Amino acid sequence: MGLAGRCWVAQATSARLRPHFQGSRLAQRGWLEWDLVSASSKRAMTTWSLRRRPGRTLGLLLLVILSFLVIRSWLLQDSGMKLRTTYKGFTEAVDLYFDHLMSRVVPLQYKHGGPIIAVQVENEYGSYDRDPAYMPYIKKALEDRGIIELLLTSDNKDGLKKGMVHGVLATINLQTRQELQLMNTFLVSVQGIQPKMVMEYWTGWFDSWGGPHNILDSSEVLETVTAIIDAGSSINLYMFHGGTNFGFINGAMHFHEYKSDVTSYDYDAVLTEAGDYTAKYSKLREFFGSFSDAPLPPPPKPLPKMTYEPLIPVFYLSLWDVLSFIGEPIKSEKPINMENLPVNDGNGQAFGYILYETIITSSGTLSGVVRDRGQVFLDTVSIGFMDYKTTKIIIPLIQGYTFLRILVENRGRVNYGNNIDDQRKGIIGNLYLNDSPLKKFRIYSLDMKKSFFQRFSIDKWTRIPDVPTVPAFFFCGFVIGSSPSDTFLKLEVCKPPLPFRDSFFCFLRGLIQIPLCLALMEYYITPAFQGSRGSSKQNHLMTLIRAQAPTSSLGLCALPRRLRASGDEVEQATC
Repeated sequence: MGLAGRCWVAQATSARLRPHFQGSRLAQRGWLEWDLVSASSKRAMTTWSLRRRPGRTLGLLLLVILSFLVIRSWLLQDSGMKLRTTYKGFTEAVDLYFDHLMSRVVPLQYKHGGPIIAVQVENEYGSYDRDPAYMPYIKKALEDRGIIELLLTSDNKDGLKKGMVHGVLATINLQTRQELQLMNTFLVSVQGIQPKMVMEYWTGWFDSWGGPHNILDSSEVLETVTAIIDAGSSINLYMFHGGTNFGFINGAMHFHEYKSDVTSYDYDAVLTEAGDYTAKYSKLREFFGSFSDAPLPPPPKPLPKMTYEPLIPVFYLSLWDVLSFIGEPIKSEKPINMENLPVNDGNGQAFGYILYETIITSSGTLSGVVRDRGQVFLDTVSIGFMDYKTTKIIIPLIQGYTFLRILVENRGRVNYGNNIDDQRKGIIGNLYLNDSPLKKFRIYSLDMKKSFFQRFSIDKWTRIPDVPTVPAFFFCGFVIGSSPSDTFLKLEVCKPPLPFRDSFFCFLRGLIQIPLCLALMEYYITPAFQGSRGSSKQNHLMTLIRAQAPTSSLGLCALPRRLRASGDEVEQATC
């Protein structure tokens, strides 16, 4: 994560905060109802634990985070942008944001009678460390706007020393007991008797698209948490519950190579992505419960799940047909990357897809920089893909004027490491055919937001032919009944009757008998899933659908999201 101001909340004493969490799934289960309590009677040293306190709807909370993934796209309109530095273009954006944000945060500080007891300055900057003036600037920016509570930094073992700031309490992020030794040696030697804290104890890890699901054994988690408490340290579990990104909001990692994160933030956390209990939850509950003088109340029951009838897509819309009713394309002499498209009131496009069209008259070698993955078409026929590894593709022999089309997917911007300034999406720079730059492009912004899908009126859909033209959107519906429940959706995409040869989108509409709806979801199965095409094994995907209130009388909630495609694995994701 890039710029971050993380606030720690002791308990919800401010009525202004409660409305944001009352009625939420976490609050309904009691997961946010905690106070900090002393546990010195249970240990030789003074430590802290968590105790559930009925009636509270907000507890220990990461309150203020400036999401690098959300804000950064429009910042990259500046070709010289240097993120997480004192570069003028970046600090101007930070100052403007802090002016608005801190006016809301300052009155909620503990010394003003509110719940905020500490504020974190940035996040893991020691691992980036591009500008020695940057962290002091962030510290001053917070203090100048009235932050008076404890300031903290948060770094992993590699950035711990470089991330420290004078007058700010340093904390550590870790997963193993071996890393814990750094807290007991380096931090103690530098900070003496000041409080020790593991700001992020990683209960699991991110999953990358196409990779295995990361799992951390519950016994190892309990042993490490116990060691942290025995060391006299405070602790924050990252994550306790991860959840899911909404819409096409996404992320990625880029160390040795670019890897997009899956939409799911299950993280193998203490609670599953669906909010269900795990072995980690049971063991940690028993452990933290040992600090309480009174027995813990029984945990809330998991939300019920429901099995519904199989879904069979009936209607569809080819992407090429969709282009005729989503508005005029942007015309440009050269390709324009997503962030610099003249859309969204000058803010560019943040997520989703972008389609480039131009006319060619000859064959040859097509080359260019495509981020993150582009499917190349001659008219409507797919001829291959371009990405980080494949920067050239052969255009076969053609006759006369032919549409060259490249459908580019934004698979996520990197939020950590040295590549954060290189996260513009789409075609970056010129696109070449036989080393000559192509000109006169028509560019379609396919941001996959609700407003995009609202153009798909019911009269536009047609019945699925024997061989649908792809990429395409598919539509199906089913009856939920009078009591909507969470359910899991399994997509089988590599078997008849639909020969899904390329990418496709799928709509679901829940038809129910009360004024609630199942979210209208759009799924995108990337062509990468085709790696096992033709295999005798059954390939499938699974996601969790959440019942929720509609946003219109038709109950169209329009929450697009991408699913994971990884061989024969079944993955869960919440809507």
